Amino acid sequence: MGSYFLGGDASKGYCNFALLDHKKRIVEEDFQLDDCHEGHQSLYHFLHQFFSSHKNGDINAGFESTGGYENNWYQLLWKLQDCFDVKVARLNPYGVKYHKKASLDRIETDKISARKIAEYLITHPEKVEYNKEDSFAELRRHWKYIRMLKKQKAQLQTHLKAQMYVSQPQLLVYCKDGISDWILLLLKKYPTAMDLAKTSVNKLASIPYISKERAKELIREAKTSVASMKSPIMGNMIKSAAGEILRMKKTIKEQVKLMINTYDINMPEIEILKSFPGIDDYSALGLLIEIGAIERYSSVKKLVSFFGIHPIYRQSGDGKWGNHMSKKGRKEPRWILFNVATNAICNDEMIQELYNDHLKKGHCRMSAIGIIMHKILRIIYGMLKHKQRYDPNVDRTNRKKTVKTSTSKGPKKTDNSRRYQSYDKSAPVSKKQTKKRKLMDMEVTEVEVASQDEVASHPKDKKIRQERSEMN
Repeated sequence: MGSYFLGGDASKGYCNFALLDHKKRIVEEDFQLDDCHEGHQSLYHFLHQFFSSHKNGDINAGFESTGGYENNWYQLLWKLQDCFDVKVARLNPYGVKYHKKASLDRIETDKISARKIAEYLITHPEKVEYNKEDSFAELRRHWKYIRMLKKQKAQLQTHLKAQMYVSQPQLLVYCKDGISDWILLLLKKYPTAMDLAKTSVNKLASIPYISKERAKELIREAKTSVASMKSPIMGNMIKSAAGEILRMKKTIKEQVKLMINTYDINMPEIEILKSFPGIDDYSALGLLIEIGAIERYSSVKKLVSFFGIHPIYRQSGDGKWGNHMSKKGRKEPRWILFNVATNAICNDEMIQELYNDHLKKGHCRMSAIGIIMHKILRIIYGMLKHKQRYDPNVDRTNRKKTVKTSTSKGPKKTDNSRRYQSYDKSAPVSKKQTKKRKLMDMEVTEVEVASQDEVASHPKDKKIRQERSEMN
């Protein structure tokens, strides 16, 4: 009897559903179910009744990715595929959003959103992937948890540095590359400069990585410190912050170790990624989580666009915009790739050469790093696609081929968009467009003159002209 389309707009604790046929006609009025056992049972009974009256039909269901609220419903329909002819898919919210805007509806509710999701399934079937199991779902959640811990640790470190500026400013000299563990242990025992000045050399030297020479120097600097805050309340705040950072560092190490030991870290893709300088177990897992199966991407441009590091450029009429990194999509993949790029610049000779070349061309530091991120992602795509470990000579060879192709002489490309009409001088275009067309006419004239000179200079033509002059 045909295909039907079930759109689900999941919210916290409930979900709105809408069922349409292939002509976008309402088959079942919008209904809402709670995300609990009774709600799931109700959806099962609804599907059972539907397929009892539509024995030759099938349902294509879709849910917007809404940060995890759709997971329970998605998994329910995934399991019900054994009982009913149902397919289920997760949809990109970006595409659904602009599909809603294109419909020009002035009102937006959960019921309307569910209907628009079903319409999106009908209108854009080429952009929907059904029955796609996310094998990295649990690993991705674990990764996000570790990222959250790292963000909290960075916030605490920023707060602690601000407190140190008024309580232990002389120690900030040792914190230019981050707050080391020995600094945190010191602050837990001696949070203010006054506390540090009163301690003995032997007690201070008992802290790991503090020698007696350094202990003497720290005590001497504390006695001449310009710290303005020495109250017990400030000391308690610094003690608490230093202890919390140490605890979070320990938790992060434990979670990273657990993630590496729990999941199959020895899979071939991980080993291939780790062959690139700057990629360790943690970043290799992160990249694999984000990339997934390399077969998902028909070309390297698709992967670059997924990471949001492709350059964008816009032109409309006389206006031009862009030529910068798009930064579309989630920022976590770019964060991983940024760290890999900065490490590779220090550890890989070929990447370092490329980085320095772009700096010499006039790019700023961050722009050059963005170009290196693009290059590394292209290398990673080639490594995973061909299942080969990193070899810088392969990239050098490919770059030589590219340069040779770009510098080789050939017919100059012409603008084929004006093949039905040449530029009309009487067209009511803007002043800017008029100047542009004059320049183009000058270029065409120069090319024609050059071609005529080339023909005239041909030996055969010279001989003909000479014969004619002799006859005259």
